[in-house]
Amino acid sequence: MSQDNIQSTLHENRHFPPSAEFVRTASLSSEQLNELYAQAEQDNPGFWATQARKEIDWQTPFTTTLDSSNAPFYRWFPDGKLNVSYNCLDRQLEHNADKTAIIFEGEPGDIEHISYQELHARVCRFSNALKAQGITQGDRVIIYMPMIAEAVVAMQACARIGAIHSVVFGGFSASSLKDRIEDTQAKLVITADGGHRGGKIIELKATTDTALNQGCDSVKTVIVFKRTGHDINMQPERDIWWSDAEKGHNSDCEPVWVDATHPLFLLYTSGSTGKPKGIQHSSGGYLLNAITTMRWVFDIQDSDVFWCTADVGWITGHTYVAYGPLATGATIVIYEGVPTVPNGGRFWDICTRLGVTIFYTAPTAIRALMKMGDDIPNSYDLSKLRLLGTVGEPINPEAWMWYYNVIGQRRCPIVDTWWQTETGAHMIAPVPAVTTTKPGSCTRALPGIDAAVVNQEGEEITHADEGGYLVIRQPWPSMIQTVWGDNQRYKDTYWPYFDGKYYLAGDSARRDEDGFFWIMGRIDDVLNVSGHRLGTMEIESALVAHPRVAEAAVVGQPHDVKGEAVFAYVVLRGDRPTGGIDDELTQELRAWVGEQIGAIAKPDDIRYADNLPKTRSGKIMRRLLRTIAKGEEITQDTSTLENESILPQLQGKA
Repeated sequence: MSQDNIQSTLHENRHFPPSAEFVRTASLSSEQLNELYAQAEQDNPGFWATQARKEIDWQTPFTTTLDSSNAPFYRWFPDGKLNVSYNCLDRQLEHNADKTAIIFEGEPGDIEHISYQELHARVCRFSNALKAQGITQGDRVIIYMPMIAEAVVAMQACARIGAIHSVVFGGFSASSLKDRIEDTQAKLVITADGGHRGGKIIELKATTDTALNQGCDSVKTVIVFKRTGHDINMQPERDIWWSDAEKGHNSDCEPVWVDATHPLFLLYTSGSTGKPKGIQHSSGGYLLNAITTMRWVFDIQDSDVFWCTADVGWITGHTYVAYGPLATGATIVIYEGVPTVPNGGRFWDICTRLGVTIFYTAPTAIRALMKMGDDIPNSYDLSKLRLLGTVGEPINPEAWMWYYNVIGQRRCPIVDTWWQTETGAHMIAPVPAVTTTKPGSCTRALPGIDAAVVNQEGEEITHADEGGYLVIRQPWPSMIQTVWGDNQRYKDTYWPYFDGKYYLAGDSARRDEDGFFWIMGRIDDVLNVSGHRLGTMEIESALVAHPRVAEAAVVGQPHDVKGEAVFAYVVLRGDRPTGGIDDELTQELRAWVGEQIGAIAKPDDIRYADNLPKTRSGKIMRRLLRTIAKGEEITQDTSTLENESILPQLQGKA
C-alpha cells in the first residue's frame, strides 16, 4: 500500500519538549526509559518476565514466560496463578486503605467518595451475592450499566470469583445486547433501572427486558441496581434488586486464584457486521500492560487524581478506569453524564472542583468543546492539571493545539495514545517526561512493543512519509487471546498476511524522518483517488485547520473517472448555512484543502450539518456516512445515534 508523496497537514514542524518542571517531578527519566528499551531489545520475553514479577502479586509464580508453541495463540505466564481483583484492591489495604479510590459524580450532581477499604468491602459483598446466584469460575456475566461506581464494583466482583464479564455499553440497543448475551451464553445480567445522560433517563432495564424477550434462554437471573428510582417492571422469578441480592452477605470473600491465561473479560467490537466479535483477554498479561502503561504513559503518582472520561462499555474504560488505575493505587474520577449538562463547562468544572491532575478523553469530545470557544474553559481554574491525554482516534493538529494551549495552558504534556480493543493497552504513545511531541502524532512504540509500517510483502518501509500497514511483529502480554468461540475468525482477522507472523492492526500508518508514527486511518478508510492513495485523516485535518471548521469526516464516493471521489461532512464553528448550502464557503474549503495537501485531495462534495453522526460514546458512524455518500438507502441501526435528527442534514435534505 504505497503512499504518494503528497504534502499533508500531518507533516508537522511544531515540536513540544516536556517542560523542565514536569521532567523534575516525573517518575521515569530518560536514562531509565532507555534502559527499558535496551532490556526489551536484548530479550523481549525476559523483559516482560521482569516486569511481571515486579508489578503483579502472584499466588503461584510463573516459570514459563511465553508459550509460542501454538502461534498465533500466544500464552503469557501460562503456569502462573493470580487474581486480578486481589491485585487491584487487597494489596492496597496495607498502605492505602483510607485513600480515596473512586470519586463518583452523577449527572444530576450527586457525589460520592469511596475509599479502597470501602471499595474492597463492596466488591466482596457483591461477589458473595453473585455466588449465591450460582455464578462460579468460568461463567459469563453481562454488565449493562450506567457509568456509575457500581459498574466497576460488578466488574471487580466477577474478576474476584473467576467469572468472565462482558460489559455492554449502556447506549447500545436491545438487539445489540441480545446478540452479546447469546454469543456468550451468559447466565446472569447486571443492569440498573436506568441512568442519567444528557438530561434524560436511559431506560436500561426496559431495554434489557426487550432483549431477553427475544430469546436469551441462558439467562436465569437479572440483578437490578436502583439508580434513578423511576417505575420499572420486575419479573419476580428472574429479577432481583441489587440491594436484595446483597442482603445477608458479609464483606469477606476470598479471591479465586486463576491461571494467568484465564479469560478476564470478553468485549465486543463496536460497529461490526454479522455475528458479534467477542475479543477475549487474559488475566495476567492484560493486567501487566494495564499497570506498566499507567506508569510509563500517565506517570501515575500517589497524589494524582486521574480522570479517564471513557465509559466502561469500551476497552478504554476497562483498562484505564476499572483495572489499571486501581492496580496502581490511584484515585479515579467517574462521571455519569455528558460534558454539556448543564452547560459546556461541566468537564472543566469537575476538573476544578475535584482537583483532577490527569485528564484523558477522546478527540471527538475535545473538538466539540473547542467549538464552544475559549471563554468557557478560561473561566475555570485548571491549574492542578499536569498531564493531558487523547484516545480513540488520531487527533488533528488544530484540536491538539487547542487542548495544549487552552486546557493545558502550555504547561501540560499531551500523551496521544494509539492502541485498540484487541491490544488491551497503549502500544504507541509518548512518555511524557522524555518524548518531544508533535501535534497529531502518537510518537513511538513503548518498551517491549515491536511496531512497524510494512508494505504488502511484509517488508518494513524505511522511506519517511511512505504509508503502509501498521503491524506488531512480536507478541505482547495484553494481546487478544482469540475471538470468543471462533479461533479461525481470530486467525483470519488479525493474522491474515505475512505468513501469520505479524499482528495486523487494520490501520494504515506512516513514519516521519524522526521515526514518529502517524495514523492515517483504517485500511478501509484510505481513499484511492485517480491512483493516489489518500488517508482520510489527512484531509479531515486539513479541513479542521480552517478557522471556520469545528469538525469534519471524510469518506470515499464511487466516481466513474477517478475511481473514488472525496466526500466531506463538515460541522462549522458558527451556524450551519441556510438549507445546508453555501457555495462560496464550499469553494473556499476546497481551495484550502488544495493548498494544504494538493489539488488531488479537494473534496468533490461537502455537506454541512449541526453535528456528525456519533454514537453515545462519541464514535463517528463512518459506515453510515459511506452509505449516504453512495446515495444508498440507510439500513444500519441508527438507534445508538446521539442525535438522529441530523440525518436529513447529512443527506442534503434539510
